[in-house]
Amino acid sequence: MKSAIIFDWNGTLLDDANAVLQTINAILSRFGRAAVDMHKLREKFELPPSVLFRNLDMSKDEIEVVQSNDNAIFHDTYEFLSRNAALRKGARNVLLAADQRAIQTVIVSNHIVGPIRTQVRRLGIKTHVTDILAFESRATQFRSMSKQERLRLYMQANDLCPERTVIVGDMPVETEIARNLGLINVSIVGGYVSEARLRAAGPDYMIYDHHELLPILQKHCLFEGS
Repeated sequence: MKSAIIFDWNGTLLDDANAVLQTINAILSRFGRAAVDMHKLREKFELPPSVLFRNLDMSKDEIEVVQSNDNAIFHDTYEFLSRNAALRKGARNVLLAADQRAIQTVIVSNHIVGPIRTQVRRLGIKTHVTDILAFESRATQFRSMSKQERLRLYMQANDLCPERTVIVGDMPVETEIARNLGLINVSIVGGYVSEARLRAAGPDYMIYDHHELLPILQKHCLFEGS
């Protein structure tokens, strides 16, 4: 069976937490509500976005407006603000090292395939990413197959060994997926969720940038050298 590194996209590979914060504050401003800071966002952040908006005390009517036209208000604002977002520190090095060792690197995201592909091309990492698993469109986002089920089926189809597959994410959901599928889990601080919330989920490892991922991959024999 094969080894693989599974990456969440937003907040994990892509350093877009500030773009999301600006997007949320633009939406709150639209309804005359006070802006939030990054600390509060990371304490309140949940998916799907409707849960986050409830956590921020938006009304049912306000949430329905935001969700209209397949969440166009959110997506249009976010895609504009994230168009120049960089990769997280060390991410490019890990992707390149995995590519050189013929280890599969797979993006599994609750975002949408098209915009991720656009960003992957812009950032020059297309040849270092084996596959992208995400929602097909705005219309199907959070309405079709879950992140965990999408990954489970992919692992079956591609003969991936759970004990030699590492999943890296910035939210507790990746820890839950790892636990359910028998994967090695690494939580990365600095994305959408606070360090305290990540730690409470009980990941196997916690890191602050992708440079710290390399020795973990070595320990589990995915990488033989640095």
